[in-house]
Amino acid sequence: MNTAKYTAYYPSPAGLIQLEANTSGITGLIFCSEQHSNIQDNEHTHAAIQQLSEYFAGTRRQFELPLCLNGTVFQKQVWTELTQIEYGDTATYSDIAYAINRPAAVRAVGAANGRNPISIIVPCHRVIGKNGHLTGYAWGTKIKAKLLALEQQHLPLAK
Repeated sequence: MNTAKYTAYYPSPAGLIQLEANTSGITGLIFCSEQHSNIQDNEHTHAAIQQLSEYFAGTRRQFELPLCLNGTVFQKQVWTELTQIEYGDTATYSDIAYAINRPAAVRAVGAANGRNPISIIVPCHRVIGKNGHLTGYAWGTKIKAKLLALEQQHLPLAK
């Protein structure tokens, strides 16, 4: 069992991010209000900070990090599908439910989306309501809107 735990912080343009990892990969990404002094980072948190810096600079569109997702089989299925939503694009809860071949599980998809432990890297912010409006986000719709606007800002202009 992998019990070693590592923590690092990244002051992103959207707010302070706390990264958590074990020896196998990233286990968590949360927005927080303050940095704690018990920082013990590792190669995974270093790589995540580098890739997040590139993401916020608009030069990275897809993360290439080992992830250790802790959840049910269904949650992991949803979270894996979230990684398929392209940078700058959005999907609805129904889109995700259909993509995982569970069209009646729209509410369960919403619940799994809300429990995503590695936001941004597993881009739950790209899931919107069927009506096109921003829906709940664990870190608030203000941060969700910032992340979506950042991605739109760095998309190439249409020809």
